[in-house]
Amino acid sequence: MITIDRLTKHYGDFCAVDNISLEISKGEILGLLGPNGAGKSTTLRILTCYMQPTAGTVRIKDFDVRTDAINIKRLIGYLPESAPIYPDMLVYEYLQYVAAMRGLSAERQEERIREMAELCGLRDVMHKAVNELSKGYKQRVGLAHAMMGDPEILVLDEPTSGLDPNQIVEIRDIIRAIGKEKTVILSTHILSEAEATCDRVVIIHKGKIVADDRTEALKSDAGSSYTLHIELAGEDLGSAEAPLAAVEGVDGVSVAAGGNGTSGHHILDLRCRGSQDVRAAVYQVIKAHDWTLLEFSRQTRTLETIFRELTREG
Repeated sequence: MITIDRLTKHYGDFCAVDNISLEISKGEILGLLGPNGAGKSTTLRILTCYMQPTAGTVRIKDFDVRTDAINIKRLIGYLPESAPIYPDMLVYEYLQYVAAMRGLSAERQEERIREMAELCGLRDVMHKAVNELSKGYKQRVGLAHAMMGDPEILVLDEPTSGLDPNQIVEIRDIIRAIGKEKTVILSTHILSEAEATCDRVVIIHKGKIVADDRTEALKSDAGSSYTLHIELAGEDLGSAEAPLAAVEGVDGVSVAAGGNGTSGHHILDLRCRGSQDVRAAVYQVIKAHDWTLLEFSRQTRTLETIFRELTREG
């Protein structure tokens, strides 16, 4: 449905988006993740025809963003990070205005407003002024705005930014309901949001794609490294790294934060190859040295650890 091919965007000498390529299928909920300044918002602005690329192509169905902006905008509902809504209008008046701008007939306007009020949970605030609403409700109004024209594609830029935990869950539930019928693309740096909402995750760092896969596949340990976290007590702990690093399948040993042994404890992280279960061998080394084992756990690979690995400096 959406094809991004070698997309590049420069601001003067600064390269915000660096030669990225991406296919997005109909019906996906895709999360575009990355630290601040990674190029997420720039990519979405090009996708929604608010900005022209420096190089490369973006096609949505049979339309090109360079030449078919009007046709593409008819297909897309877009909610930027700060919902662009008029604060002095009543919620009902504002949605009626948006419906008219979208070219809906008078009969269809009322029907669509009722549908959006139900979907976005706005029935109790329809006759309140927008400036009286909490930020969570303002985001709901923004979602109703983006969905008013019944678009095939919904693009959301940081949709839960600045919301409290309850509001985040509410907006997330709305997005998942919308995703049952629409293609949804959302940018975020809140990893729990992407993990709970998205079918597929693309991680972007310094304008480049550094990961692209289904959410569960990214987190899978199969064929990848994992970490054993151990805490030891005993004497001669300063030499613990060497015998543990010598275990077949252990690729490296590092001292965990606060675990340098000064208090009689040593906390270590063992980087291990995914194809081997080294726990028994590691335990035998601990037993042979008569160290007291206080903690021994295999760290589950999370989206947060993957994100940190792929976007940390150096």
